[in-house]
Amino acid sequence: MTKPIIRPTSPFLPLSRRSLLAGASAGAALALATGPASAVVRLDVTQGNVQPMPIALPDFVSGAPAESGVARDVTNIIAANLQRSGLFAPINPAAYIEKVSNSDAVPHFADWRAINAQALVVGRITKQNDGRLKAEFRLWDVFAGQQLTGQQYFTTPDNWRRVAHIISDAIYERLTGEKGYFDTRIVFVDETGPKERRIKRLALMDQDGANVRYLTRGDDLVLTPRFNPSTQEITYMSYGQGQPRVYLLNIETGQREIVGDFPGMSFAPRFSPDGQKVILSLQQGANSNLYVMDLRSKATTRLTDTQAIDTSPCYSPDGKYICFESDRGGGQQVYVMPAGGGPAQRISFGQGQHSTPVWSPRGDYIAFTGQSNDKAGQFTIGVLKPDGSGERILTASFHNEGPTWAPNGRVIMFFRDLGPGPNLFTVDITGRNELKVPTPSYASDPAWSPLLS
Repeated sequence: MTKPIIRPTSPFLPLSRRSLLAGASAGAALALATGPASAVVRLDVTQGNVQPMPIALPDFVSGAPAESGVARDVTNIIAANLQRSGLFAPINPAAYIEKVSNSDAVPHFADWRAINAQALVVGRITKQNDGRLKAEFRLWDVFAGQQLTGQQYFTTPDNWRRVAHIISDAIYERLTGEKGYFDTRIVFVDETGPKERRIKRLALMDQDGANVRYLTRGDDLVLTPRFNPSTQEITYMSYGQGQPRVYLLNIETGQREIVGDFPGMSFAPRFSPDGQKVILSLQQGANSNLYVMDLRSKATTRLTDTQAIDTSPCYSPDGKYICFESDRGGGQQVYVMPAGGGPAQRISFGQGQHSTPVWSPRGDYIAFTGQSNDKAGQFTIGVLKPDGSGERILTASFHNEGPTWAPNGRVIMFFRDLGPGPNLFTVDITGRNELKVPTPSYASDPAWSPLLS
């Protein structure tokens, strides 16, 4: 999937002909032309209770009637992305006073202030002579009367949905100061058929549930898919002919290879931050320990050696530490240790058990699955800091499990099984804005990709 070519656009600057790589410096020049930072609208997302920002998104203008449908679809996807984030409140188009027919014209800001819009997005979709689509947008601060950012993108006609996600990320970042997460994908386990004879296939989709495609046929049981942090490659477990194996799969080419044949059962493979290693848990008798394999040399190093069950390892984003779950203290709890092995420190001390720890891409939190000792079937998704402080429960229900982080560390996806089958959900790290994620059938074990490149 190719990334559209990006160029800045502004009424204050001439259009640049520079390459995508040079676009970042041109964007910096654009920011200088838009006025003092004190006048710029900015959403503070550090608060626990964020009031969503009212934002107006009139349908993008189209260069010809044939492009009007795509223009409307792009607008709808941007609005849906921003609304689902919980940080923005798109205004009902029926309230609009000004009708946008020229995306290059300076808006009549009084009309947008009258309906309480704090930000305004206008855009245009046109088809080029070479068959490519040109998508443009401008983000305006309604109260300051200033353009905050503007870009134009050139891409193939079938890539319009991705352009909408990239524009959503640009708007999100300009208004929150944080990276967006809309131009991403989710790999998950698709589950179909009767509960006692479930067919489980690896599936891939956009973060909003669109563009689902299947990566395996369902011949073998698949579990715990995980993205490489630096490439569009996944690692997962498969039980073929009764033998558990860890695989690598390139989701662009479909090429699959075995990481290695390990004695006994292997569990929970996950990449190192640089994508050069895979860490996993190997069972030996009633116990399991953590091992790391170098993907180039295939050399395997043992990291723990205990008479306990150590599993679900995950690297810190700087690669210096590992969090994992262990029952070495009598029940499942979260521990942290140096990435090369050594003494492990328990960090979870809240009520009940703590499992499936996953380090935030920011490094500030570790997400976990919690299970209450006194409430049968009650599972929680929570976060705590790497030193064990600040534990908070984000959501509680019957059988919540498998947290995975959006690449900006703002949102967590997980699965919940209320009986008939599991479904995917997202929740903000403040515990707000819990949403069900659409999937074709039952779904479990989600893993969020890095931002596409």
